[in-house]
Amino acid sequence: MSPKPIALILGAGPNAGTAIASSLSSLGYCIATASRSSSSTTTTTSPSSETLSLTADFTNPSSIPPLFTRIHTDLHAYPSVVVYNAATLTPPADAGVVTSVPVDRFVADLNVNAVSPYVAAQEAVKGWKEMGKEEGGDKTFIFTGNMLNRTILPVDALVTLGVGKSASAYWVGLADEIHKGEGYRFFYADQRQPDGSPMGNVVDGPAHGDFYAQLVQRTNEVPWLATFVKGKGHVKFDG
Repeated sequence: MSPKPIALILGAGPNAGTAIASSLSSLGYCIATASRSSSSTTTTTSPSSETLSLTADFTNPSSIPPLFTRIHTDLHAYPSVVVYNAATLTPPADAGVVTSVPVDRFVADLNVNAVSPYVAAQEAVKGWKEMGKEEGGDKTFIFTGNMLNRTILPVDALVTLGVGKSASAYWVGLADEIHKGEGYRFFYADQRQPDGSPMGNVVDGPAHGDFYAQLVQRTNEVPWLATFVKGKGHVKFDG
């Protein structure tokens, strides 16, 4: 059994992913990360940072379960916290024609934005049930979202991203409602500007790290639709 609770971050890029890993590490979590690759799953370890680094292809949902198997094999426990931070989009082939995204790319993007995170949540719950309530502390799944699940922006390039975020928002919210009584929490995290407008391409990594630490610690009662503002934590918006 790992002497520390484990946090798995899927989509551990240099901005939000790195900040989230650092924040959760400071809370005493052993960190496992996974980044995209077209190759089969591989593993490297960093003893100094106590990080288990995994490689997986998020366009292929079947690459997700082996990550949990390797974590259990190497760290002798399942992750208590799972953060899904991967995302992608494919603009329409013909500008302005929303329906011109190639079908294979539409499917691949939906896998990254909705199917693979669902599989990750599926594997997380399997592990949590095996661990029981006491082992590993509170059990939390966090999906990094945006406001596309609530607002249709007139930008054709966002079509596959918006479809994926909207789909994931539904099952994340449903999972939280169904499993909250078991002590499991599921969050769709959405950073906003102070006025409630979207962040756009300006992703604030440290703000995500700080807020995700709050969600994991359950310091405040936050709903599954976890909109937040840097320096303020959870802020509820109408849109």
